Amino acid sequence: DVQLQASGGGLVQAGGSLRLSCATSGFTFDDHAIGWFRQAPGKEREGVSCITNIDGNTFYADSVKGRFTISSDNAKNTVYLQMNSLKPEDTAVYYCTADEDHCSFHGMDYWGKGTLVTVSS
Repeated sequence: DVQLQASGGGLVQAGGSLRLSCATSGFTFDDHAIGWFRQAPGKEREGVSCITNIDGNTFYADSVKGRFTISSDNAKNTVYLQMNSLKPEDTAVYYCTADEDHCSFHGMDYWGKGTLVTVSS
């Protein structure tokens, strides 16, 4: 069965950095899209970033462009989200997701449990 294990969340001061990891199993990593979504308290879920492993294309929400970088290690079946210049508004539970076909900030096929990122001002 598909498993998506997110890790790396924590508490960081504004301006700091964190790297989230998503370890995956149960599907063919190389031909899936892997994405990150987040949900802040009282707010709707939003897509943050996504990578299509088959061609390496990456996608970012406008709110994180230039600050976040998504990357994929096909040997480890793991996707990373490097988050720099963090802001208090980045505080949210971050979820790792996967899709058989493509990246979509409207939703993905598979979802893992989230990891909490808290950015203090």
